Amino acid sequence: MVEMNTTPLIDVMLVLLIMFIITIPIQTHAVKLDLPVSQDTPPPEEVVDPVVNRVRVDFLNDIYWNDQQVTPAQLEAYFRQSASMNPQPEIHLRPDALARYSVVSEIMASAQRNDVTKIGFVGNEAYANLR
Repeated sequence: MVEMNTTPLIDVMLVLLIMFIITIPIQTHAVKLDLPVSQDTPPPEEVVDPVVNRVRVDFLNDIYWNDQQVTPAQLEAYFRQSASMNPQPEIHLRPDALARYSVVSEIMASAQRNDVTKIGFVGNEAYANLR
């Protein structure tokens, strides 16, 4: 018989495949989202334009509140003031593409610490071609 018996090789291959499948770690990345709770009350009849405050981070990591340069402590005071208003104004966060992630994440953490609930990123269309 000149042919090689491949059955043991196939068995070893299947065992190795099963071992690789079992040892692959399960991906458990999660992003916590606070989804809005449904309300049974009808929306107000008057539609009032919401107050919008703009927070911008430039490429030098300077922070601007409505086009005025502020320090992180001043920004935190503005967030406290915004959170106490009724209705709460919207915060539009626009980081520059070259801004450090740590600065932007600290701004978002500061907003969360001060109970700012209406915050969102604007200007994301500028980053569509950066990939």
